[in-house]
Amino acid sequence: MARLENRFPKRRENGYPEGMTLRPTHACQHCTLRQLCLPMGLPQEELWQLDEIVQQRRPIAKGSALFSMGAKFDTLFAVRTGALKTVLIANDGTEQITGFALAGDLLGLDAIHSGKHPVSALALESTSVCAVPYTHVDDLAGRLPTFRQHMMGVMSQELSQDESLHALLGQRSAEQRLATFLITLSERHRARGLAPDHFYLPMSRADIANHLGLTQETISRLFTQLRNQGVINLHTRDLQILEPDTLRNTAGVTLTSAASSA
Repeated sequence: MARLENRFPKRRENGYPEGMTLRPTHACQHCTLRQLCLPMGLPQEELWQLDEIVQQRRPIAKGSALFSMGAKFDTLFAVRTGALKTVLIANDGTEQITGFALAGDLLGLDAIHSGKHPVSALALESTSVCAVPYTHVDDLAGRLPTFRQHMMGVMSQELSQDESLHALLGQRSAEQRLATFLITLSERHRARGLAPDHFYLPMSRADIANHLGLTQETISRLFTQLRNQGVINLHTRDLQILEPDTLRNTAGVTLTSAASSA
């Protein structure tokens, strides 16, 4: 695990960067990602109610924090463009990357119980998000059954993802960890209507290694091995999966399409 650098700008009490104000937007009805962060078949009237409370933030610069670990929770975020990593920071300053959020993913659900963010969220590239004050989310969930059921499903999915990560780190070989990670990313791109076999990796090899509990050298060796075997083609961060069945066999699991964080 790498030591966390001082990458956090001066922040307000809620942990969000100063000078990054929210502005209203009416995007839910026309957003191409709404099927990922909103329930399917949401009535037009309910979409209008969401449009009244959803706000869009100015882009978050690469390396900047959307929110900081321990900061007060009062807002849920949906990633519109870009990508972030969620980071747990130990007392000695080292970090453990707990996941990666892509366009369409929700952030902040894990802070509902305690009222404080248990992790920090750092932008891997210039990233834009939609922000929804949680008081409004709670109110809407009480009034809109479809929305409430969707939110319960998303929270259940996040719990399942945490359990899967523990299993991945504790019981699988290095080869299986990386293969599972790549297949999961592929399925997440598929869920977004994007090519599942050709996509850009927003995270570095060091980030992948940290997330999977491996060394950067091991990740580099495994990528080279997969490339030499003709399973993938990798140029910098441009990834092509040439033999998805082989990659699935290496992972040793059967994965279904998902929109949750890897």
